[in-house]
Amino acid sequence: MDDITFVGLDVHKATVCIAIAEGGRGGEVRQLGVFENRPEILSKVASRLSKGGRRLSFCYEAGPCGYGLHRLLTGYGHECVVVAPSLIPMKAGDRVKRDRRDALMLAKLHRAGELTAIWIPDAARGDARFGAGTGDRGPGVGQSATTSARLPAAP
Repeated sequence: MDDITFVGLDVHKATVCIAIAEGGRGGEVRQLGVFENRPEILSKVASRLSKGGRRLSFCYEAGPCGYGLHRLLTGYGHECVVVAPSLIPMKAGDRVKRDRRDALMLAKLHRAGELTAIWIPDAARGDARFGAGTGDRGPGVGQSATTSARLPAAP
């Protein structure tokens, strides 16, 4: 467990705030920084953190950005856990959302084993579920059959 670095990610569309917690009970916990949410940048960060043969275990909250980051990190051979925000233990009254604080909290809780992972659909199943490429096969995400049949309003 001491050779694992636990990495907490607070993910947004444009940026990712990264914090790390070194393995072991007294391991250092620190913020690494805020990076652009681009695959080539995140792969550089992951390779820099894994130097010296250290294993990385990433975690982030499930959200509107989807599971692409999970697929990217596991594709590089790293462990990655996606957590439902409602399953993250929080102190009463500690509801203020800050990127840095969230990333640090995720890294600490991940190291302590207090996070519950959610099921991640594979790419094919996820695309089908969320209507990617629906084309002529019916309404897409956010559309009902009646929405697509509506007539424009009269002028």
